[in-house]
Amino acid sequence: MARPKLHDDTLRIRLLDRAAELLSAEGPEALSLRRLATAAGTSTTAVYSLFGGKSALLQAVHEEAFRRFGQHLATVEPSGDPDDDLLRLAHAYRASALDDPHMYAVMFGRRVPGFEPEPAAGDATFQPLVDAVRRAVESGMPADDAADPVTVAAALWATAHGVVSLEVGGFLPLAAGDPGLLFEQTVTAVARGWGRQRARAG
Repeated sequence: MARPKLHDDTLRIRLLDRAAELLSAEGPEALSLRRLATAAGTSTTAVYSLFGGKSALLQAVHEEAFRRFGQHLATVEPSGDPDDDLLRLAHAYRASALDDPHMYAVMFGRRVPGFEPEPAAGDATFQPLVDAVRRAVESGMPADDAADPVTVAAALWATAHGVVSLEVGGFLPLAAGDPGLLFEQTVTAVARGWGRQRARAG
């Protein structure tokens, strides 16, 4: 008869969520394995059993954050309208941040001193946007003739990140109105801006 698992995936996810909450709310100095165990209602033995130590825990939190982010982006399947695909990817970015604000902070907030996350997860979530821009350019989408798809994608990514970060942090001015509408207008304007540049170049 197989031995029962003492520490299952439910506990693992709970620990990752609590770790992300501590990191985003109080900063890297707040994350000790003892405090994490208390916050998750378990023992430090469980934390060590599941992750082996703090460095592996931090890497696991980072990977989980990008895994969830990637799941949101994966809901946007390529369509016959590449321009619309870009906007849907932008909205998936925002939805991920609003659904998991603590994980969003792990991905794009303060780095933990002495910890350098593996870049592969972040690169993988950027690629769908690059691919969407490339499809759009190939179909005649607006883009500056001098800019490659990575440059355009980076501009769109930075725009989405800026607005979403202000929203998640509660820093958008009240006068800006509905955050969702502001986001829609902003990313649309940036995407169209590349088109105007191309039109002038032609």
